[in-house]
Amino acid sequence: MSKILLHNIWHQDGAYDIQIENNRFVAITKTKALSEWNLADDIQVVDASGKAILPAFYNGHTHAAMSLLRAYADDMPLATWLNEHIWPAEAKMTAEDMYHGVKLSILEMIKSGTVFFNDMYFAWERCAEAVEEMGLRALVADSFIDRGDEAYANAFLARFKAQQSLNTDKLRFAIAPHAMYTVGGDMLRRCAEAACEADQFLHIHLAETQQEMDDSLAKYGMTPTEYLHSLGVLGPKTIVAHAIYLTDNDMDILKETQTVLVHNPCSNMKLASGIFPSKAVSDKGLRVILGTDGSSSNNNLDMREEMKFAALMAKLRYGAEALPATQVLQWATADAAAAFGIDAGVIAEGKLADAVIVNLKHERMTPSFNLTSNWVYSADSSVIDSVLCDGRFLMRHGRVPNEDQIRENAERCAFDLLKRVK
Repeated sequence: MSKILLHNIWHQDGAYDIQIENNRFVAITKTKALSEWNLADDIQVVDASGKAILPAFYNGHTHAAMSLLRAYADDMPLATWLNEHIWPAEAKMTAEDMYHGVKLSILEMIKSGTVFFNDMYFAWERCAEAVEEMGLRALVADSFIDRGDEAYANAFLARFKAQQSLNTDKLRFAIAPHAMYTVGGDMLRRCAEAACEADQFLHIHLAETQQEMDDSLAKYGMTPTEYLHSLGVLGPKTIVAHAIYLTDNDMDILKETQTVLVHNPCSNMKLASGIFPSKAVSDKGLRVILGTDGSSSNNNLDMREEMKFAALMAKLRYGAEALPATQVLQWATADAAAAFGIDAGVIAEGKLADAVIVNLKHERMTPSFNLTSNWVYSADSSVIDSVLCDGRFLMRHGRVPNEDQIRENAERCAFDLLKRVK
């Protein structure tokens, strides 16, 4: 049984002692002298003086292996970026490349406070292997792009069904048709039916660009959201990435179906895709969480940056009071955990012990008039001392096990890939 006592750690309004047993917070009490505790020999006591505990992050949309393509093709619009650079490079990637790319992304996510990611890519077995080795949580999905090949489509659906026997408490398998413009209507419907039958998540890009909106209206006489709804794709276990171009009717549909929207502010800005309608979706009461997208369109996986840029974009569009720090933090933590059915996202007794421990003595956290504001607007990942997932330290004092080897392996794969692409 794993037992941890975080002694004298700042939580909300003061100093607390926080007990963890197995994978949950079991007691949160005002700090008292260690001599007053009846401590068992098997408990790990952590002196957390000068540090604070915050909820960990849950990244709602990633392509983890794309860390190998960081800075490979920058400063161009989405269609050019995908068609002329990313897809040709991906065609040369091996499963071994993807494994090391995922490990690099997981390393970066852990070091910036993320303990869960929702991934859509290829080589799912190697992604799952990396997740289990690194110890965090993930929802992993093979990305499906239509080839017009019935045998290929049938094999994809059969593979998704088989994956369900591999689900664990920390690692699960979703289905991920890439987008309405890369997957035909019949296959989108079949994916939705497969997800429903398995009671599993469906992960898809939606309404990311004006071109997608225009093409959908021209081809179907419906917006992308209306089109997916007509096929039965939307629902409480459907995770839609981006959702920038939404009409009032689209938002009503997303509200009615309880679909989860993933806002990816840095990627949206970098690709000039558009500005997410944060106030409108908040006013409608839609389910919103945050994601980073992939490292080649961001170009990092730091969820704290996503919080800051989401808030600043909202203020630029709607005014200084829009999307306050408390709300955007909730999108990145409690709301995201709830969206994926994870009993975490808050520091509270009985909840899964996922957390970030930050250094209050860091210059970016000084003075600490408001911990949440400092965390959203002032900090960077260097303020993070340790990261807990499921009651276990993934990082202690800024170090993750084997991090140098992980970086070296990924760099080797990236440069080997570049030679093959050229």
